[in-house]
Amino acid sequence: MSTQNTPLGKVTLLVTDEVENCQNKVIRTPIRNAWVTLRSKQVKGKVSKESVVQQKNEESMDELSCEEKVYRKETDEKGIVTFDVSYGAYESSCEAFGVKARKDNILVNQDDSCYTSTMKLPLGFCIDWGALTDDCHGTEFNQCVQADAGTTWIFKVYDKAGISPANRRISWSTTGGNFYESDTESDTVYLDTHNHTGKINVSATMTEIGSASLTAFLSFLSKQKPVSTIGGNLDVSLTRTETSFTEDLAFWTGIRNSTEALSFNNYLGFMDWIFCGGKLPPAGFESERFPVKKEEYKHLISKRFLPFSDSDAYRVIKAATEAFVMVNCGVQQSPLPFDPDLNRPNRDDAYLDRRDLPIPISGLKTNFEKYLVPLNGKKTLPYLAVIRRKLPDIPIKSVAFEDAVPVHGEMDREMDNCFGLLQEKLENPCLLELIWSYWHEEGMLVQSMNAITLRFQNIRSPAFTQDPLANLEMEPLRPLNNLLWGYIQDEQHRLTVGRRNNEYDHHYGLRLEGKAVKNFRPVDTRSKFLEAFHNLLRLCTVFYKQDDDTTVKADAFPVLNGLKEVHLILSQGAHNQFGDLPSTARIEMLMQQWLLARPEFREYLPTRIMVAYPEPWMDRVDAMKKLQGWTDTSVLHFRNLGMFGEQLLLSIRWGHWSDEFEPVKALNWSRFFRPQVQGYIHAYRAATGVDLSADPSVNAHLDSMLPSVLLQKRLASQQRAG
Repeated sequence: MSTQNTPLGKVTLLVTDEVENCQNKVIRTPIRNAWVTLRSKQVKGKVSKESVVQQKNEESMDELSCEEKVYRKETDEKGIVTFDVSYGAYESSCEAFGVKARKDNILVNQDDSCYTSTMKLPLGFCIDWGALTDDCHGTEFNQCVQADAGTTWIFKVYDKAGISPANRRISWSTTGGNFYESDTESDTVYLDTHNHTGKINVSATMTEIGSASLTAFLSFLSKQKPVSTIGGNLDVSLTRTETSFTEDLAFWTGIRNSTEALSFNNYLGFMDWIFCGGKLPPAGFESERFPVKKEEYKHLISKRFLPFSDSDAYRVIKAATEAFVMVNCGVQQSPLPFDPDLNRPNRDDAYLDRRDLPIPISGLKTNFEKYLVPLNGKKTLPYLAVIRRKLPDIPIKSVAFEDAVPVHGEMDREMDNCFGLLQEKLENPCLLELIWSYWHEEGMLVQSMNAITLRFQNIRSPAFTQDPLANLEMEPLRPLNNLLWGYIQDEQHRLTVGRRNNEYDHHYGLRLEGKAVKNFRPVDTRSKFLEAFHNLLRLCTVFYKQDDDTTVKADAFPVLNGLKEVHLILSQGAHNQFGDLPSTARIEMLMQQWLLARPEFREYLPTRIMVAYPEPWMDRVDAMKKLQGWTDTSVLHFRNLGMFGEQLLLSIRWGHWSDEFEPVKALNWSRFFRPQVQGYIHAYRAATGVDLSADPSVNAHLDSMLPSVLLQKRLASQQRAG
């Protein structure tokens, strides 16, 4: 039967969130994109067959049909939905954010063909607010109704329906003032009204993932501060160029804390704790990592073996050192490398404050997690996320070959473990720089240990007719005999000076000088690194002079360009042995430092007790350099070059600099790493005689000269003078 002439009625429904808000006022907030359903009543109790009808393709039905009709539609921007339906009885329902409104009965007939009603969803979404002022005390959400311009206002959203944060997203906006930090998607935000007076409107929009949304509004008055007459002397001061917080600051703090956790003194404390019953360090992330390192040590000791007799003492030292390095080098290693948020401001906040950098209210740890980019269900550094996007065809595997376990005993089910990017390498890369090893090697750490092992084996040094160590009896080293035996026996498993030298050149274009590397023939070298890096340090020096002058707005664009140039060169060398050789070299050199720091070496070598070396192995190396006639520059300067250089290059290599065009991050980087930049410049001058902060026209040719060449020239000059 035809239904074209069936009379139709109009049903208009408004969907709102109608509650008593946080200020005890009844408000009605329309809900957009909420799903509204009209369901026709069953006729004369007959069992009906459901038929869902979309409003766009609605067809009229015969009046005598017993088939149930369902109309379903989303509300518009005003929270309104309209249906054209046949006369009859209907039941209306509504749903948004997983919350359902109370069902209502609707009758559409010839006498009342235009039906209008309001449906209430009990979401209870509203904004609570308060002000932090000098004259209004108490909780954060206080009873102040007005505040002076410059007050920090606090806003927080509530929903009485208990909607899961995983099912909604919050976004804030304001007509005046500025929200602190860059994040305006959290439940709580802070608004700075500095230099802003008058009425300010703040809104918060709650959006259901992929569906409904509603917006709550709040208005308040920011008044002008009262004018006060001040007598007496007035002091006027100028401040440095203002900057804003960037989440890179949290990443750089993690780098600084991680490299300090890898320092020799922390390593010595760990070795004393695990073998000698020493004490844990003060409360913090490092003390919480000690049990993690102990578990890693237990795992490694069952896998690391040496094919030599009487080498167990050396074997356990080697396994413990590897555990220490591999746990501490991961910037995402749990617990994260940040001071606890308890009793803030903490040491991390104090470091930012000394650099005139903004301190995030939510803490550096929280902002570091925001800095990371989601990838395959995990999070990684933005730089690594870019690299991953370049390799979309390569799968990601969760375990390495040696840890692969057949699925339900079926070996052929493990094909995914044979090819792909390892998840751990993307999620938690080992942040180590080989420049640390380079400068320690230039400081004669490795050569000192080599000279001792030759004397231990009763081998005369090939460089001398009369070995300087010939008259030094080995008796003081008797307690270390077993360790030195294992160290010498394991020589074939350690890196050679040639392999390290090739990698120094591949990473940074740096190389050693001497007979051991005289047949040096590299394939791929970073010949432009030294020039670019030293140029960056000089640009930082210029920036610091401008930044300290409070009458000048410092220009960070040159520093940004320098960072991008060095980042590009470093990334070009991240191949071949990049993932394994830096960590292996660090493990081996830490063990050499630990052996030299033993009290037995203080008795063996003529050290100077009254010199306050920051690490106990240093005076042994300086004593050896004196005996051998090597450079008289203290190893302290080489240690500082390695320590500061590593922090600087880690922040440049792993930062996402290639796509950065605003100078604010470069300004923050320059201030954050000012101690490291100026410490590196000073140590480089002390070691090589070249001042990197000087006018480039004075010593431009020296800036790009290899440090090893400069050190050889200084040694030759020293020998001629002696």
